Amino acid sequence: MAYGMSGKLFQGPFLDAHDGFKLHAVVERNQKNAEKDFPGIISYNTTDDLIADTSIELIVINTPNNTHYDYAKQALQAGKDILVEKPFTATSAEAKEIFALAKTLGKKVFVYQSRRWDSDYNAVVKVVKDGKLGKLSEVHFRYDRYKAAIGVKLFKEEPVAASGLMYDLGPHLLDQAISLFGKPDSFHKILGKNRPNTKVDDYFSIHLSYPDSVNVFVHANMLVTDVQPAFTLYGTYGSFIKERADIQEEQLLKGVKPNAPGFGAEPRDKEGKLTLIDTNGEKTQELIASETANYLDLFESVYQSIINHQPFPVTEEQILTQLEILEA
Repeated sequence: MAYGMSGKLFQGPFLDAHDGFKLHAVVERNQKNAEKDFPGIISYNTTDDLIADTSIELIVINTPNNTHYDYAKQALQAGKDILVEKPFTATSAEAKEIFALAKTLGKKVFVYQSRRWDSDYNAVVKVVKDGKLGKLSEVHFRYDRYKAAIGVKLFKEEPVAASGLMYDLGPHLLDQAISLFGKPDSFHKILGKNRPNTKVDDYFSIHLSYPDSVNVFVHANMLVTDVQPAFTLYGTYGSFIKERADIQEEQLLKGVKPNAPGFGAEPRDKEGKLTLIDTNGEKTQELIASETANYLDLFESVYQSIINHQPFPVTEEQILTQLEILEA
């Protein structure tokens, strides 16, 4: 595991909090910061050194997007199970090769699609699965922000494999859509470059077409000053609107631990709004509070898959569907 923002916030604290894992080592090429957060941890200078550690059974691959394929292959060949950050690989061909290699070697591959464990998304899932909206017609998942400046992470901002906004936020949005609705019958994708001097896409909109005229749109834009609701759904019985309200990242940035009281609990003013209309045309509105969410459940799923051979929620087929859309 590399110990940048991803390792420090999204993997390290959860591996440390879960009784089934021992956070053993990280890779830090320059500054050595992990020891301050996790006393006694080993800090290797190179990924090769970490992969060569025979005491390690599971390796988290959270390096730049365009390195995932090479490091995944190397770790599997060294006899490790792997948990790979999104995007899993740059292409579906690379993904198929990694999945096939893992099967040949008897090792397990997990993809870190953490946004399935967001409180706001899970509120959407519950409303849909409870049938509160009837037959869906139009669904929008958005992930907008305002960042006009070109970022310092070259693997995101230079035209290399798996760069740009689509490969940064697209995996989150597509995974949520595919997890809830399945593989689309067809899709149409639009990319845009709008920031001054950008070399990569900073806008995308993807229309996913499903049977029975269900239309799902996933969007992301880096030049939005007035952020719109993250989730908007329309059906025959009414609508559901939900802001992006999952608080886990904010809490982690403040140093709140995953097993602390109140971790993953949304603020009370972030409820989703369910508006229904009856056969007489009368509207009723209800605020739907989200249940507490915790990325620790993702790591519990990894643990149960390794130890008890339970199926991991993020499937190979779902990842291949996602990558086929991303690379198209």
